[in-house]
Amino acid sequence: MKNLLMKEFKLATLPLTYLFLLFSLMTFIPGYPILCGAFFVCLGIFQSYQRIREDNDILYSVLLPVSKSEVVKAKYITVVLLQMTAFAICIVCTVVRMTFLSDARVYTTNALMGANLVFLAFVLLIFAAFNVFFVGGFFKTAYGIGRPFVTFIVVNFLIIGLAETLHHLPGLDWLNALDFSRFGEHFLILAVAVIVYVVFTVASCRVSQSRFEKIDL
Repeated sequence: MKNLLMKEFKLATLPLTYLFLLFSLMTFIPGYPILCGAFFVCLGIFQSYQRIREDNDILYSVLLPVSKSEVVKAKYITVVLLQMTAFAICIVCTVVRMTFLSDARVYTTNALMGANLVFLAFVLLIFAAFNVFFVGGFFKTAYGIGRPFVTFIVVNFLIIGLAETLHHLPGLDWLNALDFSRFGEHFLILAVAVIVYVVFTVASCRVSQSRFEKIDL
């Protein structure tokens, strides 16, 4: 598995994918739907899957002395590690905004979602959707990437739309608290999102392993 992961990061992952992780810094942009940063991170990973398809990386991988199940697992681990790197950047940016910049006028007058633990929860939901609809969709054929990515795009913007709408509803303005005044409620939402991310990613991986075993390359 270690050698497979080295192959993933050195050969299968484009430099552009690593660069797109910096879109997590969009967390600092005021007056902008900052959840789009999570989408761009996923877009960067999608670029690597274009290369994977064009270079016949899947066929090359199954010719190695590893099982097809391990090939799928390595792909998922790679995606998760890239996502967690981006998520770590989002966490740092969020902490900075909630501590040093919580009273900054550009943020307090912003009608869109601010950076808090609820924002981080929605980032994880977007990443989970990518793992289910795109990565899972890719392993239906181990080749097609267009339809799975379009499906993810639709789900992604539904999630962003929901996130940007909820805190405007009566009684839900606390979802967009920019400091730690609603930390307990926000932390609970984030904890649920962590569970959703783990469960759906693991489930998607196992389904993909089962599907990939049946594909005749």
